[in-house]
Amino acid sequence: MPLTLPLIVPASAYARIALDNIGQEYPNKLDHVMNTAVDVRSPRDLHPVFFGSYDWHSAVHMHWLLVRLLHRQPDLTEAGEITGLFDRQFTSAQVAIEIAYLHQPSRTTFERTYGWAWLLKLQAELIEMARTQPRAEPWRDALQPLADAFVERFLHFLPLAQFPIRAGTHANSAFGLLLALDYAQAAGHDALRNRIELSGRKWYGEDRQYPAGYEPGGDDFLSGGLIEAALMRRVLSADELVGWWQRFCPTHDALQCWLKPVAVSDRSDPKMAHLDGLNLSRAWCWTMLRPDLPVSLQEPVALAIQRHLAASLPHAVGGDYVGTHWLASFAALALT
Repeated sequence: MPLTLPLIVPASAYARIALDNIGQEYPNKLDHVMNTAVDVRSPRDLHPVFFGSYDWHSAVHMHWLLVRLLHRQPDLTEAGEITGLFDRQFTSAQVAIEIAYLHQPSRTTFERTYGWAWLLKLQAELIEMARTQPRAEPWRDALQPLADAFVERFLHFLPLAQFPIRAGTHANSAFGLLLALDYAQAAGHDALRNRIELSGRKWYGEDRQYPAGYEPGGDDFLSGGLIEAALMRRVLSADELVGWWQRFCPTHDALQCWLKPVAVSDRSDPKMAHLDGLNLSRAWCWTMLRPDLPVSLQEPVALAIQRHLAASLPHAVGGDYVGTHWLASFAALALT
């Protein structure tokens, strides 16, 4: 008997929490190398576009959430407020400051690769939105130079990266590649797509019987194994994927770890709150993977998706700021 999901939160609730977060400068956790005393500055001075929502990458994916909502629901109640925000934020002058920040000494690894990937995911959504809604064109055009800067960083970094990072947190390599691949597809960027495919095959192509029983870590918001599988679904042909999954699939007992949601003991703890994100990102990955899985996994995975959503979806738009400054965007991934 399928589970009944909790009442789906209206899109306006997601829009409201994103709008509130984007404008909230403090508290703020900077990823900031100070080269001189001149660099002792406020988040808004350093990042005039992405200064709120606790940290730079969360500000980026909360902007993505608003673009996604507006793209899919142009008549959203908050549409006027969102449009006004984007008109103020996505300007050539402010984006130029974000780019200048990247080019300062000692900042080559700034937000690598999580923030890079979310910026490209945001730009991919703007590109797609602009195809049918002309109001998105100036936002897309203003942000494009920043997207170009991160594409350059991916293209420089990936050939040098000998090994993937498999952690279930920000540095996870497969997550970065997966979101960047969305941009490569939307923008028609063949060089980036080819480089991502090469790296995916090199890093994960020979994986065998993934040790899912080792997951999760205490502050994971990604499943290293599931996000890898979601990437390989995009990188491999349909025939290749069948063989790869057979080799990669955990043992029956280990697989159960991916099918049961994780309990969160303290949602006021910034690291433990990551586990709600893990439940949502697992649901997202399973939803992407399910059409290509063996028949024997179809029903267990369908039930797992519902259970993971039921466990953490209600906490995406309510609760402590350590969760609400970012979880709504992961809820949007899981629900689409």
